[in-house]
Amino acid sequence: MSVNLSIKNVPDEIAEKLRQQAKANHRSLQGELLALLKNAVDSPSKINAAELLQLVRESGLRSPREAAAMIRADRDGR
Repeated sequence: MSVNLSIKNVPDEIAEKLRQQAKANHRSLQGELLALLKNAVDSPSKINAAELLQLVRESGLRSPREAAAMIRADRDGR
């Protein structure tokens, strides 16, 4: 059995971004929202230490100074 959900008072800029994302993914707005919800509930919200270590290794970071620079650049870009 399926359930109908409704979200009220969605800001215009968010609604427009969702429409654009749906169009880019060749989906209806409802299809895009359903895909986003499915991804959110299917994604593991926590990772274990081994997974975190793998992510750090894949990032290419070699020192805390490099990590700080990456975080600073991200913050400056906002």
